[in-house]
Amino acid sequence: MWGTVVNAAAIIAGALTGSVFNRTLPQRFQRVIFQGMGLFVMALGVSMAIKMERALISVFALLLGSIAGELLKLDVQIAKLGDWLKRNLKLKTEKFNEGFVSASLIYCVGTMAVLGAIEEGVGKYPAILLTKSVMDGFSSVALSASMGIGVAFSSLPVAIYQGVITLVAFLLTDTLNMAIINELSAVGGILLVGLSFNILEIKEIKVVNMLPSLVFVVVFMML
Repeated sequence: MWGTVVNAAAIIAGALTGSVFNRTLPQRFQRVIFQGMGLFVMALGVSMAIKMERALISVFALLLGSIAGELLKLDVQIAKLGDWLKRNLKLKTEKFNEGFVSASLIYCVGTMAVLGAIEEGVGKYPAILLTKSVMDGFSSVALSASMGIGVAFSSLPVAIYQGVITLVAFLLTDTLNMAIINELSAVGGILLVGLSFNILEIKEIKVVNMLPSLVFVVVFMML
C-alpha cells in the first residue's frame, strides 16, 4: 500500500507548507483563496456527477445513505474527533474541523482515490495514486492556506479509506468493474457539489451524513 502512504505524506507536506501562508497572509487573500477552492470543488463535483449512468440507483443510495448517516450522527462524531485532535494537540486554528472535514471529502470521494486504490490492490504499479499524490499535495497547500493545519489531518481518513479499498480489491479482484466505479464516482461528485455549498457559505449541507451513500451504491450495483 505504498501508493497510499505516499499520498498521505504529500497531503501532510502540502498542508504544512500552506499553514505557513495561513499565518502570514492577510484575511482578504485567505478569503479569496477559500472562494477559489469552493468554486473548484463545485466544478470537480459537477464533472464527476454528469457521468452518472444509473440515476435510480444513485438516488436511492443518496436517500438511504443520508438517512443512515443521520441516524448514526456522523457529523457529530467527526466534529468530536476534530475537537479531540485540536484539544490534545493544543491547536488554536479556528477552522480546524472545517479544514479536516473538507479536505477529507475532497481527497476521498474522487475517481482517482477509488481507481488508484483498486489498481494497487490488484497488484499493479500505483501510477494513479502517485499522480493523485502530486495533485493532492499542491491542493493541500491552497486548502491549508485558507483553512489551516486541519487539512494535514485529512491524511488519516485518506490512508484508511484508500487502504481499505486496496484490501477489498485484493480480495475481490474478479468482482469489481468499471460500472461500479463510475457510479461511485458520480455519487461522490454530488457530495462534492454539496461540500462546495458549505465552503462558499451558500447553504449548510450535512455532507458528512451522506457518506454512507457510497456504501449503498456498491451494494446496489453488486446485487
